[in-house]
Amino acid sequence: MSVLDDRLAELGLIIPPVATPAGTYVPAVTVGNLIFTSGQLPTVDGTLPETGKVGATVSPDAAKEFAATCVLNGLAAAKGVLGSLDRITRVVKVVGFVASDPSFSGQPGVINGASELLGQIFGEAGKHARSAVGVAVLPLDAPVEIEFVFEFE
Repeated sequence: MSVLDDRLAELGLIIPPVATPAGTYVPAVTVGNLIFTSGQLPTVDGTLPETGKVGATVSPDAAKEFAATCVLNGLAAAKGVLGSLDRITRVVKVVGFVASDPSFSGQPGVINGASELLGQIFGEAGKHARSAVGVAVLPLDAPVEIEFVFEFE
């Protein structure tokens, strides 16, 4: 096992298989020493656990958990190009999209689900720059979608 795999096991987390792209793109690419992931939906075994707008049919607490699921899917995409997550040295940026009811303004709290989990996994190296954006709709009517930028060696 790797150091990061041990940390994930301590947290009771498992990296899933890389999600199959829903279009003509790849899950992640490397440029220099950076990995850019495609937008990650909170799929579990290829299925969204819930669909709809946060603040309407999806609770903010559920959406925060979905943001954490996006982290696992993003790490799967990164592992797919790196071979080992131990090569990741830093989380650089998180860009979170939240399908929001027009009256919902708690997007930062939803994306905290991803930021908090990255901190638990990577410690100091998990601190990152971030955007949290409300949008009208996301692919497959997902409540959350997140992109990640990781640095690696």
